[in-house]
Amino acid sequence: MITTAQIRGARGILNWSQGDLSERTGISSTSIGSIENGLTQPRDSTLHLIQKAFEDTGVEFLPNDGIRKKNVEVEVFRGRNGFVDFFDLVYKTISEWSGEVCISNVEENMFMKWAGDTASEHMNRISSLKNVKYKVLLKEGDNNFAASEYAEYKWIPKAFFHSIPFYVFEKKLAIFVFDEQPVIILHHFPAIAEAYKSQFMALWNIALQPTNNKNNK
Repeated sequence: MITTAQIRGARGILNWSQGDLSERTGISSTSIGSIENGLTQPRDSTLHLIQKAFEDTGVEFLPNDGIRKKNVEVEVFRGRNGFVDFFDLVYKTISEWSGEVCISNVEENMFMKWAGDTASEHMNRISSLKNVKYKVLLKEGDNNFAASEYAEYKWIPKAFFHSIPFYVFEKKLAIFVFDEQPVIILHHFPAIAEAYKSQFMALWNIALQPTNNKNNK
């Protein structure tokens, strides 16, 4: 578990106030101050929340109170917990960004399966964002428009559909592999993300327009 010195150091690297950390963890600023000053012995679950908030923004914790900003190029999310963590990261990223999210080779039933009881919560929070537009490519004939509250859907001709979805958001690219457990490979290379977005737009321009999606445009 991280130490109080590392908590203070991580806030310093990120230029976060105690209030900033409070917003990202749900722990009160008063409690965070007490932890950092050694006035409170926090639970392991509380320290885990704090540590995860820092690690989600690229802070790495080292032995002997060490701390540094990671140079992350590729991250891998595995299993259901990793699946949920990935979509938490998506929301945190795009909630502070404006642009298009482009998703190809989608099977919405796989998202619903692995997101489980978090699916509705995730879709509700995405639908509240006004600065982001979603474009989603499904297989021709697939009528599962689960995110139609905020996403525009089109159909890929069956000859072009592959069951390896990719997800472009901000300057990141995620590739999904569904096996016994899902694996998501997140690339932090803007050039790769841009290349995949260009491929997506080429497909989008020849994609078929579903006749029964209320968000057709």
